[in-house]
Amino acid sequence: MLANPFTRTIRHSVSRTLAGLRAAPYLRRWLALGAIIGVVAGLGAALFLWMLQTASHLLMALVGGYTEATPAGEGGIHAASPFATPWAIPLIAAAGMLAAAIIVRYFAPEAEGHGTDAALEAVHFHPMRLRGRAAIVKMIAAALTIGAGGSGGREGPTAQISATFGSVLARVLNLSPADARIAVSAGIASGIGSIFRAPLGGAILGAELPYRDDVETEALVPSLIASIVAFTVFGVFYGFAPIFGDLGGYHFAHIADLLFFAALGIVCGLVGRTYITVFRRLSAAVKGLRLPWFAKPVLAGFVVGGIGLVIPGVLGTGYGDLQQVMLTKTLLGLPLWVVLLLPFAKILATTLTISSGGVGGIFGPGMVIGGVTGAAVWRLSELVTDMTPSSPTPFVIVGMMACFGAIAHSPLAVMLMVAEMTGNLSLLAPAMVAIALATLVVGDSTIYVAQLKNRAAQPAHRMSLGLPMAAAVGVRSAMSTPRVVLASTMPATEAAARLMEAKVPGAPVVDDANRYQGVVSLAALQALSDHGPSTTVGKLADAAAMTLSDIATLDQAIDAVVTSKTGWVPVLDPAMTVLGIVGVKDLVSGYQLGLADATRRLARAGSGTAFVERLVIAGSPADGAAVRTLGLPRQVIILTVLHGDELMFVDADTTLHADDRLAIVADRERGPILDTVFGEQPAGEQPTNGQPEI
Repeated sequence: MLANPFTRTIRHSVSRTLAGLRAAPYLRRWLALGAIIGVVAGLGAALFLWMLQTASHLLMALVGGYTEATPAGEGGIHAASPFATPWAIPLIAAAGMLAAAIIVRYFAPEAEGHGTDAALEAVHFHPMRLRGRAAIVKMIAAALTIGAGGSGGREGPTAQISATFGSVLARVLNLSPADARIAVSAGIASGIGSIFRAPLGGAILGAELPYRDDVETEALVPSLIASIVAFTVFGVFYGFAPIFGDLGGYHFAHIADLLFFAALGIVCGLVGRTYITVFRRLSAAVKGLRLPWFAKPVLAGFVVGGIGLVIPGVLGTGYGDLQQVMLTKTLLGLPLWVVLLLPFAKILATTLTISSGGVGGIFGPGMVIGGVTGAAVWRLSELVTDMTPSSPTPFVIVGMMACFGAIAHSPLAVMLMVAEMTGNLSLLAPAMVAIALATLVVGDSTIYVAQLKNRAAQPAHRMSLGLPMAAAVGVRSAMSTPRVVLASTMPATEAAARLMEAKVPGAPVVDDANRYQGVVSLAALQALSDHGPSTTVGKLADAAAMTLSDIATLDQAIDAVVTSKTGWVPVLDPAMTVLGIVGVKDLVSGYQLGLADATRRLARAGSGTAFVERLVIAGSPADGAAVRTLGLPRQVIILTVLHGDELMFVDADTTLHADDRLAIVADRERGPILDTVFGEQPAGEQPTNGQPEI
């Protein structure tokens, strides 16, 4: 990913301004970063919804003579209008999808599809590589696709907008790989939480969605902050009312009703598995068709528009039609075959839209599919037994939760989101029964191919878990001096010759002020050096390559090297100057250094030693002093220091401060020496009954 001079200037300016956040404590860091991500996510969601509504009005209403149904929170409950010019609907759908496919193909091919998988891949494998251009293209293409009647959700584009900003922010601030992943996760959460007006559910989704059987706990607080801020910003433009209005009047009152919801959960699980199977297999079949690329969106648009003429609920997002089937009179007035076919028609229309080159999310359609499945179950049970609850609304709400909560493996997040979207928390008990059964039916299948099983399936997590001592070693201790550093003004041919002479696969690139510009590989130089003498290294530098801060530790370096495409990572100081590089060899030697140091230190512990905890008292000799200056006996080994809410491993240069809490290995007879160095401990801090304090 190349950056132009203007972008680089902005990057350096923002990096200097916010440099303090890199080393700030967790909560302070994410209060600031989460708020920044949330503001951009809220503005992006508001802009996208305006674009979508404008496109729908221009294409469907003015040209096609058809007005889609609307939900309560978006202009009030209104049924769809009749088709004034039915022949125009397939033409409009085909034209909109073709226009979207053209824009994506020529401006940002990675924006194709639903977008959530791309954001999840970034979380797991390349959190700093999402392009801002892709987010803009995604917005325009999705507005054209869905506004022309294509079946898709809003969440994919909004999630990619905010996830992309999280990625950009991570590389501008040179965040650690772990923090970069959290920034992208918080972006996903805030984008989806704002567009659905469900900030709490969106926040949980940011931690739950990356894995099928795990949760990214460190992303919870940042996602919550970003999602709440995004919801607030979005609400300034579109209000704070739930999408489907306040449906809190529907309650779970009879234990016997659980049988209906249990049956609904099983049916939703089966429909969810059908959604996964059809989406995967039909998408592969469409992509494998030997047709010109532009023919696929045209044909798919005609088919989707044709289905929409028979079953209008498949057109667009479908939220307004979902609101309609919550109404008893409306649902009973629909032909039974339409009600029963609607979930499967929506599955088919969504798959054709997304797989053929259209752009839109699959999250929203998944909830619509679950909701209309709930309506179908209510309609059938109403024909069979008089014990059926009087309203289909609870079935629709629980169906939304059960179907997509199961196939996205995010039951808690989806359950909370739907509760926020409907203003109803009283149906959580039957929803839990339905989701549990739907999850059993779905099994390990997932609608998102980029969703990993758990954190152990992520390469960076696996490597970090395999080297548990790595957090004790600073990256400065492990890095090596780069053998080659290239000036951005150097011709590509000369740079390639230097790398070949030094026998290195790539090098950092710096500008005239010695500020980092990116990295460049020998392969890239050799491939592009024939563009002429005007081609300089600066034009080929990858500004989105993974980097490390000089305050990083070896565990963060492991994460960065595993994530990088080059096998090595530059180490930068706060002024964005290259201090060194870290490769696999440096990781191994650094780890050996840390292990040897820990072994050497612990070997000094003799018999009669114990674990004790000490507080650094203000005014004591240790307050403001480096560990090496304290004159402690060799048998006193300081393991860690808790400074505020930050736990750090200690070396000889670590400076202690008042109220730091130290974990120490020491002989029991060293108590007076510890009192002299760290100060008399307050009452309640001393070990009692001769037992060492733990």
